[in-house]
Amino acid sequence: MQLIYQSDSYIVVQFALPGATADPGAASLQRTGYEIVDKAGQREIYVEGLLAESFAEGVKLIAERPSPSVEDFDDFISGYAQLAQQPLALH
Repeated sequence: MQLIYQSDSYIVVQFALPGATADPGAASLQRTGYEIVDKAGQREIYVEGLLAESFAEGVKLIAERPSPSVEDFDDFISGYAQLAQQPLALH
């Protein structure tokens, strides 16, 4: 688990989870996912698979811009945060 982004609006945490393989002798695969927390909306979403790959690529493209701003990242993340249906719960 690694915090990769935090602003006044969002928190994004990356998870790298070992994946299972059918063959015990084979190298295990690693699954990557992202938890996106919408602070204002008090909800969260976890994305993995193709959706996580798309998210990572979008973040990478923004980061490669000459002067990316917090607003650039927040605008991008808001598109994924709109999918969030899980209410934020504190433990």
